[in-house]
Amino acid sequence: MRLGPLTPSAPRPTVDVDVLLEAGDWPAAAELHRLSTMAIDVAIGAVEAGIAAPAEVSLLFTDDAHMRELNRRWRGVDSPTDVLSLPGAPLNTGRCGPMLGDIVLARETVADDAAKEGLTVEHHLTHLIVHGFLHLLGYDHADDNDALVMEGLETAILASLGIADPYGNGGRRPKPDHERQRPITRQR
Repeated sequence: MRLGPLTPSAPRPTVDVDVLLEAGDWPAAAELHRLSTMAIDVAIGAVEAGIAAPAEVSLLFTDDAHMRELNRRWRGVDSPTDVLSLPGAPLNTGRCGPMLGDIVLARETVADDAAKEGLTVEHHLTHLIVHGFLHLLGYDHADDNDALVMEGLETAILASLGIADPYGNGGRRPKPDHERQRPITRQR
């Protein structure tokens, strides 16, 4: 269920961004916090979703091994993925919050996918943060109509950050990484 917009005169809600650097070869926590806060602030301005302020979102930066465990537990998929969104408190009177949820990102998958797409890790990571945050607000891409809405928002948000359209490929929508099956690798 997607939330409705606030009235134009309503103040922009504040969302506290917590960052936990758990595993993987990520940039420093301060840089991840800066990037996450910037992406989420712009996303809030673009969607103006009903967010109960003050609200909070947590981002966990981890590696493929831990992401594989989480993906297996939450989605029943025994492989790592780029991003998982784990919603927090259920909608209360049509508003999200105060705990919006968690966004989990896997370093190796993010870096590998960025390289395959010819993107910088920073730009791809920003896209995945926006993508994950929109999921926490109720957006989805389960069918073509929902995908068009969500991808349109992602594209507009990223454009305002100076990042190219991640879906700009002649109208052919690639599956997000978390919709693709990955080969299972044996853990040693």
